[in-house]
Amino acid sequence: MITKSPQVLIIGGGFSGIAAAKKLHESGITFQVLEARDRLGGRVHTRQLSEDLYVDLGGQWIGPTQDRMYELCKEFGLEPFATYDQGKNVLDLAGKIRTYTGLIPKMDPLSLINLDLIIRKLERLAQQIDINSPWSNRQAAIFDSISLDSFLRKNSKTKSCLAVIRVGCETVFACELNEISLLHALFYIRSGTSLDCLINIKNGAQQDRIKGGMQPLVEKMAAPFLDKILFNSPVRKIENTEKGITVAGDGFSISAEKLIFAVPPPLLSQINFSPKLSLAKRQLLDRYAMGIVGKCFMIYPKPFWRESGFSGQAVADEKSPFQTLFDCSPADGKYGILMGFTIGNRAKAYFSKEESDRKSEMLKILNTYFGASADQPIQYIDFSMSDEEWSRGCYAGLMPTGAWTGFRDAYRKAEDPYYFAGTEAATRWHGYIEGAVLAGENAATLVFNSLKQ
Repeated sequence: MITKSPQVLIIGGGFSGIAAAKKLHESGITFQVLEARDRLGGRVHTRQLSEDLYVDLGGQWIGPTQDRMYELCKEFGLEPFATYDQGKNVLDLAGKIRTYTGLIPKMDPLSLINLDLIIRKLERLAQQIDINSPWSNRQAAIFDSISLDSFLRKNSKTKSCLAVIRVGCETVFACELNEISLLHALFYIRSGTSLDCLINIKNGAQQDRIKGGMQPLVEKMAAPFLDKILFNSPVRKIENTEKGITVAGDGFSISAEKLIFAVPPPLLSQINFSPKLSLAKRQLLDRYAMGIVGKCFMIYPKPFWRESGFSGQAVADEKSPFQTLFDCSPADGKYGILMGFTIGNRAKAYFSKEESDRKSEMLKILNTYFGASADQPIQYIDFSMSDEEWSRGCYAGLMPTGAWTGFRDAYRKAEDPYYFAGTEAATRWHGYIEGAVLAGENAATLVFNSLKQ
């Protein structure tokens, strides 16, 4: 299929690509969106289980300072609601189950003091990072030469402290902590306001969800130009000649003046570029790995744990497959949904088992935490973006040691006529849906300005 040439082609129909398309649509620029999947949303995916029951298999939360997401919710008439955050939390540490309230689990005094010192040190160092140029920090070479794992091990004086700070950081960064540099961790913290903000529910990144799920928002954003979106259309080849750009895939070939890429970085490496992208961009793409996250949902007729004074939240060391648990029930509490995050090596081990065994393992853990009522679920569902061909992982691409100082802004840097979006191109709220939207809008602005020159 050959279509008439738009001015701009957008590769990827997630939040970033659709945010770029929305801005171009409003500016009167002709465009086409090419999406490899049969749906919108990218690393956001709301699965409707019945008329009044859904789960968010991908990104689902928004919180304070994510101003653009709240503006979009208001624009399209979607209502945020607060994540349930009342009652006792569970700490599963060193074979003992304890309960606590607030953000910080109950531990021995030395571990608590140690934990607070590490958090404050990370906060202090992160506040010194320029989100537009993390490599410019005077200690950048040092921060980029060691992993976050090395930093935490060096600064943790007790096993309990190390176990708890690891769980928190694994949940925030969605990876094993030796996979990212300390500099990337500090940039990520600064990009997302603060470590307290990234970890917290109230006044934090997990504060609110959207009634009906997250994917309906991107669908509403795209509704005015749905005819400009070509689904099931992965891009295989891109040629840039004196005559212009030609983008080709299975059964289509489209020409355009400019391209916006809004896909996970590893997918760019699968496209045959002629001529090739810059050496710096290609070398950085070769180093990008995606985070590994599994979301596991146990669904009940009601959120029974609330009646027993539990929040549904839990933190667990490596003896559990789940770093953390959250109450992900719908706003009206008509159903009860407990969601477990399994991340990094825990996710690899968990998803190596049969689904029936995964369900049994989660049921056993929930029974231990919340009692026999946990043994009567309606349904179990789990999902990992790592298994989805056009995502390859979640939440975002990972910057290993040496990447920030070695390649700087090579990923997000435009190579006219190519422009780069996606949450990995964001400086603010990098790794989050807010960041994806901001990066998409920024790419659209750059393209608009280039076309008008």
